[in-house]
Amino acid sequence: MAREEIKKAIFKAVDESRDEIVAFLQKLISFPSVTGEEKGIQEFIAGKLSEIGLEVDIWEPDWEELKKHPGYIQVDRGYEGRPNVVGKFRGGGGKSLLFNGHVDVIPADPSAWKHDPWLGEIEGDRLYGRGASDMKSGLAAMTMSLNCLLEAGIRPKGEIILEYVVDEERSGHGTLACVLRGYKADAGICCETSDLNVQPACIGRIWFEILVSGKPAGIARRWEGVDAIEKGYKIAQAVLDLEKIRINELRHPLYPDNRGALPCSIGVFEAGSFPSALADRCLLKGSMATLPGEDSEAAKKQLVEQVQNVAKTDPWLRYHPPEVRFTGYFAEPAEIPADHPICKTLAAAFREVTGKNPTISGREGAADTRFLVKYGQTPTVIFGPGRTAQMHATDEWVSIEDVVTAVKTLALTIVDWCG
Repeated sequence: MAREEIKKAIFKAVDESRDEIVAFLQKLISFPSVTGEEKGIQEFIAGKLSEIGLEVDIWEPDWEELKKHPGYIQVDRGYEGRPNVVGKFRGGGGKSLLFNGHVDVIPADPSAWKHDPWLGEIEGDRLYGRGASDMKSGLAAMTMSLNCLLEAGIRPKGEIILEYVVDEERSGHGTLACVLRGYKADAGICCETSDLNVQPACIGRIWFEILVSGKPAGIARRWEGVDAIEKGYKIAQAVLDLEKIRINELRHPLYPDNRGALPCSIGVFEAGSFPSALADRCLLKGSMATLPGEDSEAAKKQLVEQVQNVAKTDPWLRYHPPEVRFTGYFAEPAEIPADHPICKTLAAAFREVTGKNPTISGREGAADTRFLVKYGQTPTVIFGPGRTAQMHATDEWVSIEDVVTAVKTLALTIVDWCG
């Protein structure tokens, strides 16, 4: 079959499967697969992959094995009843391609939503639900791209691996477990939120806590104490000032407007235990982002030094310095060259599908590509129909047309990459 005939066959197969694609996405959304509760959706996906005719690998990540890896971060529970699922199509000699996506989502409070977060309701071109953008639409796109190819009688020459992983929202250990199981390919596509942009890079993310101590005193003699809330505000402002410094000093070509790529702020401010008592301690919890190529340890040091320098200007904090701890979520930034062959192949496919040049950018969020690139010997680009602005949003939605565009683009990329 000639290349132009293959293209027409792909587009025809996807267009005819539009209702099936939408229904599949709605089914994925119907599973409340909040991190830790991924079993149900994984059983459904495994069944779908078997129907397509793929080899299916289902296993629970080994928590003890993960703990030994340098990419491990501390989590409070293991993976019993939380399997990874991988589907494999065995080709016959072409280049291999790996797709990656996470099945877990953050919680949703139905009382705060106009649309039920677990129904996949449609209004115009928008399909609503928790995970609609982040990233069950990406799962649907990568699954249905291969499904449509096979239904059209097109059998790629290269091996294709589809990874459906757990625990992305907390650690990324699902993808790391796939690396440890030996899955790798000549190139990869992570179908995270990207607004249909081709994204060779993602930022890193570092969570931290800052403990600020005051001096206790009775409410009737509060002037004899030191208010930890007052001191906490000073340190919170120091963190915001560091954000301005980093935005002014750091540059990366894929982030021309780096404000969205370098947040550094406090998200939780905890202080006091009683309305009529002086707060003698304050706990700040926040996060900072790192650009691709930036050293995470150097970024941590910069935060510690910023807090220390501001503390030295305060009569109390100078002698009672705040304690900075790095705890919880941690993700290294990652990138591959923007002119890597998989980026060029994906961009060309998008151009054929839409008639437009894709936007080449960096993702303003962390991604599991860090494991695939650093440890998995799989140069991986990010491309998905989900909108980054909808990530973790109330009444989260995705454009149905964008999902269909992603399916066509990924199917064409498979043909052009794998042969």
